[in-house]
Amino acid sequence: MKPTLAALCLIALATPTEAAAPVFETPAPVAFMLDLSSGAVLYAKDADRPMPPASMAKMMTVYVAFDMIRKGELKESQQFSVRPETWARWHGPAAGSTMFLSPDERVSVENLLNGIVVLSGNDASVVLAEGIAGTEQAFAERMNQAARRLGMTNSRFCTSNGWPDEGCTRVTARDLAKLAAATIRDHPQLYRKYYSKTDFTWGRTLGGGAPITQANRDPLLGKVAGSDGLKTGHTEEAGYGFTGSAEQNGRRLVMVVSGLDSFNSRAAESVRFMEWGFRAWTSKPLFKQGAQVETAEVQGGSESEIGLVAPRALAATLPGGTSDMRVRVVYDGPLKAPIAKGQKVAEFVVSSPGLPDQRMPLVAADAVEEAGFFGRVWAALASFFA
Repeated sequence: MKPTLAALCLIALATPTEAAAPVFETPAPVAFMLDLSSGAVLYAKDADRPMPPASMAKMMTVYVAFDMIRKGELKESQQFSVRPETWARWHGPAAGSTMFLSPDERVSVENLLNGIVVLSGNDASVVLAEGIAGTEQAFAERMNQAARRLGMTNSRFCTSNGWPDEGCTRVTARDLAKLAAATIRDHPQLYRKYYSKTDFTWGRTLGGGAPITQANRDPLLGKVAGSDGLKTGHTEEAGYGFTGSAEQNGRRLVMVVSGLDSFNSRAAESVRFMEWGFRAWTSKPLFKQGAQVETAEVQGGSESEIGLVAPRALAATLPGGTSDMRVRVVYDGPLKAPIAKGQKVAEFVVSSPGLPDQRMPLVAADAVEEAGFFGRVWAALASFFA
């Protein structure tokens, strides 16, 4: 038997277990966790405070490149040259993390992306930015355009690598989670290809000329089941931070921590935080992808109503051991024709005591054309005599 909205409401009313958000204490000054499966915010600590992202800014550099690859504007096989001026600026201990590029070396986009994601190379970020846009400043504008499209309303990017820039580059933990979610959602194949690599080899040592292999700094890889990205960051100004994701049993979480005081504390808190997210919260499946949830009235269309369907599997996230929730469908109705099939037209809202509402999209099951002249006249007469 397929679940219906009415059946879900009856179930919710019949199991009134008091919900309370699970408690989590962390020394991280900033922390945020989002359940991508339901859209539920599981934890927020100073999540909207503007802060320096350090190398977590590189996630946006990578997102811009992924977007261009998807659109055919950039090829992974394409090569860019390392300008001697760029090498001089981003070479040596004072330049932070490096891919160990060489001046005038030609490097493919694929290898630069590995150098950014796995090695956190400041040099790789700038070479990619200059290769794409001519200058790092021009590339930063592309980053900000992408941020606006993604709804990162409290973030600004001025560099491709997050190096301290007198406060110009600022993000929030909530915005970093949006960026991580967009990367996973919009570019799943590229995300899997680059972000879960445990190490990468590039460059050679001085003297002996041995290949240089560096490990991915992601503290969750190999420590938390299902972990597969994203990015660490550290500067004196920012402290130690990390934006990470993991998926278990079809449920994906994104976490952000920032401002920690050491490499080890970042590693320990990241693992502890992500494990808490999976352990303290449970997922309640609601509708399968494509299932009709409800119907909505249509005005001025070739049809008088339309089915509202789940564009993906819908699930609610609840504290472990509880099941109390209320569900409803909300939309600004009646819906106005024309309506495209798959167009977002409504939201499925889950409410649970003491927790923020979880809002999930519902889309039109079919297209509805605008009614012809006689159809509009008939609809007007019907509404007059109703």
